[in-house]
Amino acid sequence: MRKVVIVGGVAGGASCAARLRRLDESAQIVLLERGPYISYANCGLPYYVGDTIKTESALLLQTPEAMHQKFNVDVRVKNEVLSLDRAKKAVQIKRLDTGEVYEESYDTLVLSTGSSPLRPKIPGIDSPRIETLWTVPDAARIRDTVRTKGIRSAAVIGGGFIGLEMAENLREAGLEVSIVEMQNQVMAPLDYEMAQLLHEHLTENGVALHLGDGVASFADNGQAVSITLKSSKTVSAELVLLAIGVRPNSELAKNAGLTVNVRGGIVTDAHLRTSDPAIYAVGDVTEVEDLVFGGSTMVPLAGPANKQGRMAADNIAGADETYRGTQGTSVAKVFDLTAASTGANEKTLQKRGLTRGKDYEVVTITQNSHAGYYPGALPMTLKLLFSTDGKKLFGAQIVGRDGVDKRIDTIAAVLRLGGGVRDLTELELAYAPPYSSAKDPVNMAGFTAENVLRGKVRFADWNVTEKEPDAVLLDVREDAELLAYSLPNAVHIPLGQLRGRLKELDSGKPIVTVCAIGVRAYNAARILMQHGFQNVRVYPGGARFYRSTHEQPAVQPEAAPKPTAAAAPAKSTAVPSASVRLDCCGLQCPGPIMKVYEAMKAMQEGQVLEVTASDPGFVKDIAAWCRRTGNPLIENTKRGSDFVSLVQKGGTAPTAPAGPLVRDTPQGKTLIVFSGDLDKVLASFIIANGAAAMGRPVTMFFTFWGLTVLRKSKKQPVQKTLVESLFGNLLPRGSKKLRLSRMNMGGMGTAMMKKIMRDKNVSSLEELIQQAIRQGIKIVACTMSMDVMGIKAEELIDGVELGGVGAYLGDAEESNVNLFI
Repeated sequence: MRKVVIVGGVAGGASCAARLRRLDESAQIVLLERGPYISYANCGLPYYVGDTIKTESALLLQTPEAMHQKFNVDVRVKNEVLSLDRAKKAVQIKRLDTGEVYEESYDTLVLSTGSSPLRPKIPGIDSPRIETLWTVPDAARIRDTVRTKGIRSAAVIGGGFIGLEMAENLREAGLEVSIVEMQNQVMAPLDYEMAQLLHEHLTENGVALHLGDGVASFADNGQAVSITLKSSKTVSAELVLLAIGVRPNSELAKNAGLTVNVRGGIVTDAHLRTSDPAIYAVGDVTEVEDLVFGGSTMVPLAGPANKQGRMAADNIAGADETYRGTQGTSVAKVFDLTAASTGANEKTLQKRGLTRGKDYEVVTITQNSHAGYYPGALPMTLKLLFSTDGKKLFGAQIVGRDGVDKRIDTIAAVLRLGGGVRDLTELELAYAPPYSSAKDPVNMAGFTAENVLRGKVRFADWNVTEKEPDAVLLDVREDAELLAYSLPNAVHIPLGQLRGRLKELDSGKPIVTVCAIGVRAYNAARILMQHGFQNVRVYPGGARFYRSTHEQPAVQPEAAPKPTAAAAPAKSTAVPSASVRLDCCGLQCPGPIMKVYEAMKAMQEGQVLEVTASDPGFVKDIAAWCRRTGNPLIENTKRGSDFVSLVQKGGTAPTAPAGPLVRDTPQGKTLIVFSGDLDKVLASFIIANGAAAMGRPVTMFFTFWGLTVLRKSKKQPVQKTLVESLFGNLLPRGSKKLRLSRMNMGGMGTAMMKKIMRDKNVSSLEELIQQAIRQGIKIVACTMSMDVMGIKAEELIDGVELGGVGAYLGDAEESNVNLFI
């Protein structure tokens, strides 16, 4: 009968014991644990402190009694292994309750001793107000301190997983919270620009950030701890939580002469055997292989520890399983955001000497968690790193509010299976509007990466404006979007006007296109590249990502405590009631702001608009829009998962900032072009261009015979029915085929008119059309008339929009001149 002794429970040890019993009913299994619990949810400890998990018992996954009854394992808690005698194949153990020391022999030993939180020798660190969180008793002690001792402030030292989760839970408990992090960012697995999304969100939730500044000393004055930072700044807190990393509990292995690495991790082979073939090691205490690059690393995560415990049991029972390595897939909740990563980040690639463009490429995209038209769609930012041949994925990072976990898991699976960019594009993933889009964000990352590999698009660095001050930032958003947020020093040309305004750009300069989230910027880049612009790149993630990475979060050393539900203030009766309610849930940027813009134009001075949106970016957008337009923002709150704002038009509030108000006076001009006669069409474009030159918005709506003006001169390869083809052949093909309505004289009159126009330096119809497009005149082709006339969209010249009567009437409502020609 084989005797297996396992030192340490929790993830690796407990899973090893249970698996081994299922494989070998005859084995004698002894599980030794120096703490009071053999298996508990250590990842759930911060949520017990914050009262999300209500009871301590919910954290206990397996009790010693249940383990013995179910698996016939001799479980001994509060039994600490003091030493290991490899020659005798025995361990010396101390019963902590009695102090008795005894010896236990083994045939096979499994070390699952885990890791412990670092507590460096910083002056003053021995204060009882300075805690670490690693075990259930730790969590119970901190929870009791927060709930019963009137603690009002806390400082978290370290911005890793535990630090961020504790900051959130302490803040939710009503405390003032600071994070002190020696590095310039929180969440080390993320690259700096992705971590900026977390910095922004933490600050928005009242957490004060002290980044790039380590602790020099602590001083307990009896009421609080004064934390002196290396910059000489001080932070005061009644409770301090150390979360600055962990070290492997490998003293037992070291003292027994087992091979360990420089960080103290126990070295094992692919079968998880140590340098002593009778001893296995699993979990945080071990060195593992890096799945992405090979070589050794240390990744203290619960998932790998569980798998290693299971594999060690398999091999002890006679199997020949090998551990292929760890890729470090992780996820964390940070208030309303989820941050996740897998594989290597860009910092790691650069430390290994890899160069962007030569050895690897990067794409950063913003996508919705599910179909945008289904309510509740929320944006996520995804960064993908891959080899320049597309055959290898190095890693990925995602930050968002919903659906992040399943996307990182999907990419992690492809990475582990050795897949590349093409595999991401070919994944067939479940789709229904509440859950995803027909092209899932993972697919979109693959499509975008494929475009990069094929030379269809290039991405700029997130900090391109700092690295390349001569680069032209081309903003292709609409005018109304700029009221919410405008990019500094950017050239603004809306996408719909870009083809007609190419001459405004210097093709010799590097150009970086940007829009709200990146889709229009990509389209703009393709236009420029196909018109001879050589150095064109897309800004990653869009204007939202630029804003998050360039607006530094303000440190809030005296952030007010977050009220608990019981202490939440009642809504002020002074807040005026809404005159108009606008539901923008399901609309993504720039949808809500555009809707607000339209709604305000129809309202009276002093009326209040209540806007409900599901897009989290709306909170900042509406505040900025109100500042730019002078319409007071009365309230900007979150109700459940929605964001609700009250905006007063014009307003009487004395704090209203100066600025232009949205006015009702119509200034636009609309023209319906029904005729296909040269003289009438000429008159239409002359009037339209004149109005545009006066700064007026102009819409030209082409219907029936007027559509012939917009046709391309060359026949296009489109599918048509026989009737459509015959009808199309009878219609003039473009502006050069139009004739005069009178005195045409078999074409002689038309030729004479064109000659006189040339002699008098009057612009030709073709020149007038291009001038209209350059001036931003909206040229709309009636889709109903196109169907009747058998004209397809592919036959129309560039710069033409498709629309119906509703589109025309919407513009006509805002016009003070409406012509039918």
